[in-house]
Amino acid sequence: MSHSIEELRKHLFETIEALKDKSKPMDIDRAKTIADVAQVVINSAKVEVDFMRMRGDKGSGFVPPEKQLPGTPERPRLVRGRAQSGSSDD
Repeated sequence: MSHSIEELRKHLFETIEALKDKSKPMDIDRAKTIADVAQVVINSAKVEVDFMRMRGDKGSGFVPPEKQLPGTPERPRLVRGRAQSGSSDD
């Protein structure tokens, strides 16, 4: 099983579909538990994104890195409290 934001999104939409199934709907308590656990994962991803911004890291892979569009300048990042362009660490 993949552990990514896309996979989490897929499971949440499957839960919604199961709740809407008129012939065999998912138990409400089970759906609430899934939603609660998903919220914990989302909150931890928010912390990861904040950490990535602060450190300039790529993270764990749960949240895919931003893809730079061709022809767009690379955004400067903070290194030791000052803005720096490029990918070298000085």
